[in-house]
Amino acid sequence: MSRAEDTVIIDSGGANLASLLYALERQGASARLARSPEALAGASRAILPGVGAAGDAMSRLTTSGLDEALRRYDRPLLGICLGMQLLFERSAEGDTACLGILPGRVTPLLPAPGRPVPHMGWNTLQPVRPDPLLSGLGADDWVYFVHGYHVAAADADTALLATTDYGVAVAAAVRRGNFMGVQFHPERSGAAGARLLKNFLAMS
Repeated sequence: MSRAEDTVIIDSGGANLASLLYALERQGASARLARSPEALAGASRAILPGVGAAGDAMSRLTTSGLDEALRRYDRPLLGICLGMQLLFERSAEGDTACLGILPGRVTPLLPAPGRPVPHMGWNTLQPVRPDPLLSGLGADDWVYFVHGYHVAAADADTALLATTDYGVAVAAAVRRGNFMGVQFHPERSGAAGARLLKNFLAMS
């Protein structure tokens, strides 16, 4: 089976699926959408994107049975933006119980002068520890964020791979075992985002 055929994107609703599919195509890979546990079964890697509210996304995953399928998934999985947040235990957005794959809680960003919420724009990454997901990426690389909630870097604990500064240290990339996540949007992050997707697609 080719790389194009065994990558799936979890349809959790509200995700910018077209941009992500196009970004994967630029890497020479296509992907199929998964809306059921059966569609996820057998995939060599999965991406959990998300744009919108945590409660809505978790309701969709729970109704389809994908929540339990994702918890059992044992191959590389990448959560993007809200998809990364859903990997944690709970979100303050609607006091939502999330997948609980990673310990920690999602909390709102607090606005401050010069730092409006939601955070929309380019920020640099500060790597915390090396990982194949971030191969070739460093402190000079800019990536694009759109989010009003975050996981504090301190709460990400040993899963933390990289942070970004938005008045507080925000968990920008995390990993525990086969479960990975980025708070930024690689599909909108130019060369740095393309490199991250390439790294992920190389995993097996």
